[in-house]
Amino acid sequence: MLLSANTWATLEEIRGSTVPDAPVFRSRKGGALDQSAIHRIVKAAAARAGLSAEVSAHWLRHAHASHSLDRGAPIHLVQQTLGHASVATTGRSPHARPSDSSARYLRV
Repeated sequence: MLLSANTWATLEEIRGSTVPDAPVFRSRKGGALDQSAIHRIVKAAAARAGLSAEVSAHWLRHAHASHSLDRGAPIHLVQQTLGHASVATTGRSPHARPSDSSARYLRV
């Protein structure tokens, strides 16, 4: 995934003077965070922010795809960013919005 120069510099600063492939965010034991640790971190952050308990890391990926595509990002770029092997997988990411309809895109 590509990051802005400022984001990259901040992450490098957080990581410090460790080896280049060392994780930026480490577990209590010093290794990479596993999936369950990330799940707990996202759930705790969502609770602190007063968000729905349904928020998850996977939900955040879907939100990223939906918002990027809504704002005109090319689907192939979103596919690459999310690491999907197929553009068909990326095309399933956007969520349907109850206030939206495909009829809005048809010419009358």
